[in-house]
Amino acid sequence: MINPEYVGFFAATLTTSAFLPQAYKIWKSRSAFGLSLTMYMVMATGTLSWLVYGLLIKSPSVIVANSISFSIILFIITFIVRSKK
Repeated sequence: MINPEYVGFFAATLTTSAFLPQAYKIWKSRSAFGLSLTMYMVMATGTLSWLVYGLLIKSPSVIVANSISFSIILFIITFIVRSKK
């Protein structure tokens, strides 16, 4: 039988890494022009909710993935806000 946490870590790796190309592009160009602040705010709220859920059920894969994802999303939001000034 496969440990569900292994499946969780595999899924977490894929979904968390999906934000990395966007974060890298922002970092290299120093611009977040054209990105939706609303979309990333909603995503941050959802990710934070998943993190709380992971803490409540004590799931390492959910906790790790959403902690990292939330950090990356906050990085992106910071650049979006800075670029609107």
